[in-house]
Amino acid sequence: MARKSTNRTGKAKTATGSQTPTPKANTVNESDRAAKKGAVAEKKKRAVAAKRGTAAAKRGAVAGAAAAKQGAVAARKGVVEAKTRGRAEKEVEAAKGVVAKGLEAAKGVVANRMEAAKRAVAKRLEAAKRAVAAQPNAAKKKGTAGRQSATKDAEADRPTVGGSKAAPVKKARRTTAPPPKNNYVLVILDSCRFDSFTEANTKTFAKLGPVERRWSYASWTAPSHYNLMTGLLPHTSPPHVYSSEYYKQDFAKYSERLGVEGIRFRSFIPELWLPTFLRKQGYRTHARVSLPVISQYTNLNHDFNSFRLMPSHNDMRAMLQDLFFTDDRPSFWLLNVGETHYPYATPDEPENDWPRLSGVHGVLKRLDDAMGDDDPRFFDRASMKKLRGRQIATVSYLDRVMEELFDVVPKNTYITVTADHGELFGEGGYFGHGPIQHEKVIEVPFLEGKIR
Repeated sequence: MARKSTNRTGKAKTATGSQTPTPKANTVNESDRAAKKGAVAEKKKRAVAAKRGTAAAKRGAVAGAAAAKQGAVAARKGVVEAKTRGRAEKEVEAAKGVVAKGLEAAKGVVANRMEAAKRAVAKRLEAAKRAVAAQPNAAKKKGTAGRQSATKDAEADRPTVGGSKAAPVKKARRTTAPPPKNNYVLVILDSCRFDSFTEANTKTFAKLGPVERRWSYASWTAPSHYNLMTGLLPHTSPPHVYSSEYYKQDFAKYSERLGVEGIRFRSFIPELWLPTFLRKQGYRTHARVSLPVISQYTNLNHDFNSFRLMPSHNDMRAMLQDLFFTDDRPSFWLLNVGETHYPYATPDEPENDWPRLSGVHGVLKRLDDAMGDDDPRFFDRASMKKLRGRQIATVSYLDRVMEELFDVVPKNTYITVTADHGELFGEGGYFGHGPIQHEKVIEVPFLEGKIR
């Protein structure tokens, strides 16, 4: 049996003197160290993974923000492009509308001219037929009494031969149909004063005849038109003449205007109303007006077959689209033209460019007596000169429109052009027209005639 002994370190020794190890304790220590080392490694791995995850999250957030920003920019760009396309489409549609209106207006003018040409040709053929048909009818209407009278006249005029009458010589008689009545167009340039008309230096108007200086019976639109419809046009104010004698001459002028003989003042009695008189003569009567004070709802609309207030106060060309004439009956047209009335604007001028003078639409305004150039209001000489220049410009514009009227009306058409009253542009310290006795308020242009 071996002896055990203990050395100074306390470790057991065998009898031979060698040490015996303690394996269990060593195993435990190694295992703890390995576990701790594994835990530390695992912790490091987790920390690294967490750090990587955080970095990835940050990169994802940055990328997401950038993508969101790009999306917002793209969205705004899309909105801008959509708005741009929308405006472009609207502008294209507006342009199409303008072109369509222009084409439609051109078609209307061409159609009117073609229709006028057709009517002119048809009327000439009808007149020729009537002339041919009238020759035998006229001979029949003479009857036996006419033939006897003609025979007696021929017998008396027949020369004698040897104390006895020579054989009668038959003479052919030529008969013609009475001339057709004229169509009549009365053009009233509202508020157009005489010197504004003459300074426009018109050429188309002049085809009717020389312009005269005349005076209106009233100083504003409504009463002047009522007077015009009695048949009395602006007067010449001749000296040393009784009014009754002047009226007789003025009404007798309708024989020339209408192509009807024997018209006198008594022809208009008792109504003293031009449309009524014309309807009795077989006319169709029509009116196209620009101002509401003489609309179809007023008493001016009496004995008119048609009467219309135009949708725009300054578009004579639109009136021409309404004009028509027939072969069976003559026509009368009253055209109240508003371009020459305040604000003196043509239909192609934008409304934003019109003068804006509060409360002066056809209403008289009192100016300062001084009329100084330093007047802060619109009642100064420069403004008055500019407004008068606008009226002159509208007359020049209407001179071109009159050419279109001449193309529309048939051959046998008599046209009178005048104004219902004048206008004040600072004279006497006033602007406009109305209750003021001044020469420029009642001084108007007057010209008339047949163009062909």
